[in-house]
Amino acid sequence: MTALHNPGTERRRLLSRRIRLFAAATITYNVIEAVVALWAGGVADSSALIGFGLDSVIEVTSALALSWQFSAKDPERREHLTLRIIAVSFFALAAFVAVDAVRSLAGAGEAQHSVPGIVIAALSLAVMPVLSWAQRRAGRELGSRTAVADSKQTLLCTYLSAVLLVGLVLNSTLGWWWADAGAALVIAGIAVREGINAWRGDACCTVPHAAPDQAGDACCGPAPQSLGMPTMRKG
Repeated sequence: MTALHNPGTERRRLLSRRIRLFAAATITYNVIEAVVALWAGGVADSSALIGFGLDSVIEVTSALALSWQFSAKDPERREHLTLRIIAVSFFALAAFVAVDAVRSLAGAGEAQHSVPGIVIAALSLAVMPVLSWAQRRAGRELGSRTAVADSKQTLLCTYLSAVLLVGLVLNSTLGWWWADAGAALVIAGIAVREGINAWRGDACCTVPHAAPDQAGDACCGPAPQSLGMPTMRKG
């Protein structure tokens, strides 16, 4: 069994700097992603694209909250509030997207073909897993629940990108406009679950002061000799 280790002061400072760097990268990309998705969603009347754009806004909020937490001398003192901010952001996203999707299904408007939407969804599907993995690894080693929770936000973007891409492609190739609203409802459902996890402080794979592989990949299964039931993920 891998032995636990306690990162020294310099190592902890390095990990904190890395987390701030990853948060900055997430903010930059998601601002671009949000602008493109919201614009494309408005043009195509796409509930899924609008929901995806709003999720990007929430990811920016989450990353800013994480940056705020790690700007303090004692980041752990701000962890509880940061997790609450992340959770409330998820709930707000789910409520808006669900209402808009139901409105669309009720006949308020059919989503149109969107090439920019397909492009941004495909790009995010390639970029987000890398950012999430890097931040999650640093967060697990540092033992930061908020860093892992934020990486779950980022990984959620990967799942949402895949759902969005399927919905947009089906709408564009087969004319299944309802696939867009269906994709939006999936996004809302995932957001609710992740909001609940963040509210409970259920940041998967986090073991304070543990080596990354010691924590085990709780997104796939429990760590060796562990009887606890892990949460799914993003993140």
